[in-house]
Amino acid sequence: MCTMIVEKIKIDGSGSGRAGWFALQQANISYDHPFNAPYEHALNIDFVNESQGLSARVAVELSEFAARELARSILSVLDIAETGGHIKKV
Repeated sequence: MCTMIVEKIKIDGSGSGRAGWFALQQANISYDHPFNAPYEHALNIDFVNESQGLSARVAVELSEFAARELARSILSVLDIAETGGHIKKV
């Protein structure tokens, strides 16, 4: 039995949902039973702007392998962009 694990973070960006593009304000990341993906448990990410209601939401449900590959790839691309001078160190 797995207890749901949840983290909420503030983010800046844009997402595309049912009503088109909207500003993102938060990401909710959980490890729990997915609604649609065919897994017992999944890494679930909801990108949301709660002030705009349910239409301002993008949801993904990933297998453990896919979630780890996504995280690895995001860090790799950011490292390459930083090395190439596209990202300025703060």
